[in-house]
Amino acid sequence: MQIVWHGHSIIEIITANETNILIDPFITGNDLTDLKIADCHPDYILVTHAHYDHVGDTIEIAKKTGAQVIAITDLAAYLGEQGVTAEGLNFGGSYQTDFGKFKLVPAWHTAALPVGDEAPRTLGVAAGFEMHIDGKVLYNSGDTALFSDMKLINHGKGVDVAFLPIGDHFTMGIEDAVIAADFVKAKHVLPIHFNTFPAIKQDPTEYLEQLEDGVGISVAIGESFEI
Repeated sequence: MQIVWHGHSIIEIITANETNILIDPFITGNDLTDLKIADCHPDYILVTHAHYDHVGDTIEIAKKTGAQVIAITDLAAYLGEQGVTAEGLNFGGSYQTDFGKFKLVPAWHTAALPVGDEAPRTLGVAAGFEMHIDGKVLYNSGDTALFSDMKLINHGKGVDVAFLPIGDHFTMGIEDAVIAADFVKAKHVLPIHFNTFPAIKQDPTEYLEQLEDGVGISVAIGESFEI
């Protein structure tokens, strides 16, 4: 499969049968992405939690493309109210596909979204995704702190690629993300959620250098790699 990092926490996955999966499509207002909404043609959109820099342009893209949105049940219900096709999962639950499955797993983070002129509305809690695609296991932790139950991802058997935030301030930083990579027994790690805002300014090279040889993946925004 092909994987593309589009800046911040936006991940695009293209499966062997050319199914397109888009995670956390924060495009509008994101100066560190190469994506344009018009260029997005996902079959699935996975949303880790209800913060604007993760929900992003999900509604517009899903309405345009008819993509199936998958999120924690409370957020999925809200997105469904906005006129998109949304499937709600809760922790431990899976959504089956012809190429594998998406499993919702815990994260330690908050989740609330401004709705019109209202105060931010809590829409479930933050989550991550354990993805079984084309015989590979991918783990997107979403925004999270380090926590010991990461060791249970894929029943402790390890993952082929982990997408882990390193920005600190709102999520774990570099030191904890190194430990997280070990907890999930990642063969490869792609750092996410850094440098988009001043508060999460980090040097990803420092993170990659602290991982074991061959584990860290360094790609430019919009650059793809294959597994």
